[in-house]
Amino acid sequence: MPSQQDGACSHTSQPWSMARLEHPGSPGWTGPTAKGTAGPRQEASATGRDLPCPGPEGHLDAPGSPSPNSSMTTRELQEYWRKEKRCWRRIKLLFEVASARIEERKVSKFVMYQIVVIQTGSFDSNKAVLERRYSDFEMLQKNLLKTFREEIEDIAFPKKHLVGNFTEEMISERKLAFKEYLTLLYAIRCVRRSREFIDFLTRPELREAFGCLRGGQYGRALDILVRVVPLQEKLTAHCPVMVVPALCAMLVCHRDLERPAEAFAAGERALQCLQAREGHRYYAPLLDAMIRLAYELGKDFVSLQEKLQESQLRQPSPWGFTLKELTVREYLY
Repeated sequence: MPSQQDGACSHTSQPWSMARLEHPGSPGWTGPTAKGTAGPRQEASATGRDLPCPGPEGHLDAPGSPSPNSSMTTRELQEYWRKEKRCWRRIKLLFEVASARIEERKVSKFVMYQIVVIQTGSFDSNKAVLERRYSDFEMLQKNLLKTFREEIEDIAFPKKHLVGNFTEEMISERKLAFKEYLTLLYAIRCVRRSREFIDFLTRPELREAFGCLRGGQYGRALDILVRVVPLQEKLTAHCPVMVVPALCAMLVCHRDLERPAEAFAAGERALQCLQAREGHRYYAPLLDAMIRLAYELGKDFVSLQEKLQESQLRQPSPWGFTLKELTVREYLY
């Protein structure tokens, strides 16, 4: 059975072993930080983008940059570097535990903490709001300790108390502690790119969304995906292919709700994330779905057909599943 982890970027035999990934910078950072630092330059090469850093330390004769004999005008060069600076700009996330509420069920009582995640640097219209309880944080800590014990040994985790967990003082104390905890974890690159950290912030919502999709609740699934996908994109900007299942789920939902234009837009985002990875299990089914949508919308479907045909000629692999059949198999466990 396919898994949503198949498309994760990795340089090891374990596709989700993100702790060992060697990608440049932090999420959204896709290039070297300075001349002469071997690590970031090697990492940039691993992503297929080894462009120079804009500014006095960048090299015009570096791979992928304008050559000294370039015919570009001064204005064109300035525009080139402006675009490059936007590409290199680091995405940084801020975490705020904004509020908390006590939830009582038949056999349990616990505190739900509301986490707000905001991107810094510019106005973020897609801030993420999610809820987690103490046991969720505790599970994150246990999972991280299995792989990153040394990296997080100095990060304090709020202790568990047998009594007093529902007092206003304790809740306020934990709100501040969890905010600091998430901030410190995010500051460690291998941790913020790990499966454990990303799953903590996105998996519950994604599981709910894909569950709604399987149940035919496409509107409900879309409501959740619209909220969680922007956060997932920010967390996985070093490896965009990881967002492909969620974007394809959006395509399926829009298509089944008879919104072909919105479905096509979601598919275009997914294809951009795949970046012509013809061997990816979503590539052929996605192209097939996009061909049908393009034909329905009166768009250019011939070029999509050619891509699919060329892909099959270069790497024959009967995909078997339709796009919908693939997406409903995601996040089952």
